[in-house]
Amino acid sequence: MGRVVDTHVHLSQRDDDELNQYARKNGLRYTLAELLGLMRKNGVAHALLLSPPLKGGIPLPNEEILSLCKKTNRKLLPVLTVEPNAKDVSAALRIAERNREVKAFKIRLGYTKACAQSPVFDRLYEYAEAEGVPVLFHTGDTATSTGRLLLSHPLTLDGLANAREDLRIVLCHFGNPWFEDAAELLYKHPNVYADISGLTTGGSKYAERYMDWLANKISQAVYFAGGAEKILFGTDYPVTTYADALSLVEKMKIDRRDKELILSRNAARVFGI
Repeated sequence: MGRVVDTHVHLSQRDDDELNQYARKNGLRYTLAELLGLMRKNGVAHALLLSPPLKGGIPLPNEEILSLCKKTNRKLLPVLTVEPNAKDVSAALRIAERNREVKAFKIRLGYTKACAQSPVFDRLYEYAEAEGVPVLFHTGDTATSTGRLLLSHPLTLDGLANAREDLRIVLCHFGNPWFEDAAELLYKHPNVYADISGLTTGGSKYAERYMDWLANKISQAVYFAGGAEKILFGTDYPVTTYADALSLVEKMKIDRRDKELILSRNAARVFGI
């Protein structure tokens, strides 16, 4: 296997991390040492580290993401999570201005009451456009039953992509289960991308068939978009294991060059890695 870039991992090493339940399902320890070891084992040169959700519905503070990344000699690169309030936007911008290693911002659509075009994010988008920093958006299914699917549907980003053609928009989780809608956004907008993170977790009696179904869905998105240049590899560690995420790419009915684009080359271009 060649060089891989994982555009979506989480970590906190805290007991109040809501993703601990997914780690247990997958038989993972969910530690920094384990993550770095799995990256080495699977040929992952870099991974983008995002804040996991904590109990109470809040994300891990961005300062803790920066601290974890500094321990890894650039193996982990920080993504700042931005909540929909002026204070959080200002704080994220200050951190990004001081830390040029920040590779993206993340907005948790569906977990808050804000939509993608909420004016509270205008300053963030303006900075992201000027500096070429992508903005990741949670799209699709939410991990909690209290999530707001109307706000996390991928088509809610169509208006933002229309209004801000210079903003690099990344749909996390490929809008699952709205894969066709996400594919339309990739086809329509030059500035829209999607990652394939967090699409499986744990196991079930239909796990293998579900993996085949996912591979077909993403392969069809490649056919619809005319290529794989807009698709990014991600695990959502600890939600999805490296074994499952890499197996998903291998099962896709596309040529080897497009698989290489998904595994690393697209991320290198989009995030400047």
